[in-house]
Parts: sequence; structure tokens; C-alpha cells
Amino acid sequence: MRKPILTLTTDFGLSDHYVGTMKGVILNICPQAQIVDISHEVGPFETAEGAFVVAQAYRYFPKSTIHVVVVDPGVGTQRRPILMEAGGQCFVAPDNGVLSLVFSHEKHRVRLISNDQYFRKPVSRTFHGRDIFAPVAAHVAAGVPASSVGRIIHDYLRAEFEKPQPSGTRTWTGRVLKIDRFGNIITNFRESDFAGLAQGSFSLLIGLAEICAVAGTYAEASPGELFVIAGSSGYLEVSVSQGSAAKQVGCQVGSVAELAIW
Repeated sequence: MRKPILTLTTDFGLSDHYVGTMKGVILNICPQAQIVDISHEVGPFETAEGAFVVAQAYRYFPKSTIHVVVVDPGVGTQRRPILMEAGGQCFVAPDNGVLSLVFSHEKHRVRLISNDQYFRKPVSRTFHGRDIFAPVAAHVAAGVPASSVGRIIHDYLRAEFEKPQPSGTRTWTGRVLKIDRFGNIITNFRESDFAGLAQGSFSLLIGLAEICAVAGTYAEASPGELFVIAGSSGYLEVSVSQGSAAKQVGCQVGSVAELAIW
């Protein structure tokens, strides 16, 4: 029988004890668990970036994988903990929009995590990753049915960064979902929605820059030239050959991106 797989995605970084503590909680409840770190370098409080990271990674994991996602600026407030079943996998996270991109990809069922039988006690107001999300995920990995954690709900939060919004005739307003370690700017414009970009004229405004060039590979452009490229994520990215587009453009996660096509 295959060992249960649990993944962790957080904004905790690795310099503190938080990630290790969550792993300890999981292993105490489900010693046979295989724990996989997706990323702990999501920007602090950046739920949009966390949503992007999880949505990119989950589809490559086996069925029955349990994903723990803790990017939780509302910890300790009335923000609810939820469990989502989608694509044959399970997601445990705060109800703050961090699962919005998975919602848009998969049929899903969402439960309010309310059965405190599966919590670690006492529950801290500042570390629900340790006291709610990790133990609930571990209990599910150990065989507790998802239905035991709480009732199905329909009023969960879908964040506004999910899709670009029309802002005029053939113009759209989107945003920056992530900046990777190379400085590539990943937007929420899906490649499939703008597949003909290279055949027409367009402009993409982000930060201090207007980008009007398309490239098929990073090497096609001249060093220092900004261009739009269809990234492996399925979204349009702004890149610069052999440099950091984010530094050159002057943007950050959440920055507005304006696309016009004519």
C-alpha cells in the first residue's frame, strides 16, 4: 500500500521553526506520511502568489494527495478553515481565496473544518498551520473521511485575481501572479485566451514599462530587451533576455497589468 503524500505550501520561509513544527505534528498523527515541500518562499501574506504556486503544482501529484496551504494573513480572525476535494485530491487551507485558481480548474466540493476533534489543542490564535491545518490533513491522510471534518459549504471565498477583467474594447485588466527567481513576471493572462498575440499588434503595460514584443524562447530576444512569452505555466509572462524583468519594469506581485490588442 502506497504511503500517503502530503504537500506543504506556505509563506513561512525556512529560517524559522514553523515548517518543521508542522511536519512534526503531521508525523505524530500519521507516521507513514511522505511530506513534500512545494514552496515555503511565497511572499508574506501574498494569497494570489500562493494560489498560483498551488495551482501549478497539484496536477502533477498522484490521486489522493493532500495539499496543506498556509498563506494566512487573517489567522486568528473570523476567517474560516476549509477542506476542498478536487481532482481526486484534497486541499486544506484558510478560506481566503488561496485555492481560487484550483477552483477554476476542477470540479470541487468544499467543507467547513469545524470538528475540533481533529485539532491540536490548545489552538493558538497565531499558528493555525500547526494547530488546525496540519493535524486535520494528517488525520485525513491516516484514514479519517473528509466528510468527518465538517459540513459542505457553498459561500467560500473566490478571490478577484482569478481572471482578467475587460476594461474596454479589446482591452483587459489583469495582475501579476508571481515573480520567479529569475525575475520573470507571470501574469494572470492565460496563453489559451490570447493565442493570436504574435499575429497582431498589442501592448502590455506593467509598472513603468510598455511591452510590445513577443518571443518564442528566452534566447530569441536581444540582451536587455523586454518581451512577452508563453510560459510553462500556461500564462503570459514578461521576461528580459539574461536579466530580471521585474527589476527593469519595477513591479511586484499584485501589480496591475493592462493588455490592449488591435
